[in-house]
Amino acid sequence: MAKMMEPRFKMCRRLGLNVIGHPKAMERAFKGTSRADKKLSDYGTQLLEKQRLRAYYGVMEKQFARYVEKAFNSKEQPGEALLMILESRLDNMVYRMGFANSIRQARQMVNHGHFLVNGEKVNIPSFRLKVGDEVVLREKSRKTEMFTNNFINNIGNEVPYISKDENSFKGIFIRKPKREELPIIIQEQLIVEFYSK
Repeated sequence: MAKMMEPRFKMCRRLGLNVIGHPKAMERAFKGTSRADKKLSDYGTQLLEKQRLRAYYGVMEKQFARYVEKAFNSKEQPGEALLMILESRLDNMVYRMGFANSIRQARQMVNHGHFLVNGEKVNIPSFRLKVGDEVVLREKSRKTEMFTNNFINNIGNEVPYISKDENSFKGIFIRKPKREELPIIIQEQLIVEFYSK
């Protein structure tokens, strides 16, 4: 399985945005370290925004292009449709539910088969959740303190489109998120323009 393996803090500094959510990611960033600090053409600005969105969700180029194609074929606005596709990935939902500290950690947890989706084991990080789907930490995996502590310590940091039950280590994707509820800083219109050429 292909995945982004470059140094995370270095990538954040280059993109000029903390795409991994780590509090120390931008500590060594200063003027001139980011591509955004340089004078960019329209194409360069659009490309940078695309790279930022890819980095947020840890998606490789080919897969990202497939998601863009699906977004353009949907009935919704392509930019918002793309964000909804990325947001509903299982690895991202595991992260949003608070089982993991990062999308990278969430992806590894999913790969190792720690979760049940609607009662069935799913170990594919790109698996897309539908509204109403339940994600539960497997009984055996609850013995791992890191997983349970992550989930319990994240109570209060929930996003409004996910409901959590700390007693049964369960998260439910209750509704589609509104654009303003997504905790990412991105101008999706630039990405739509990039792929519209």
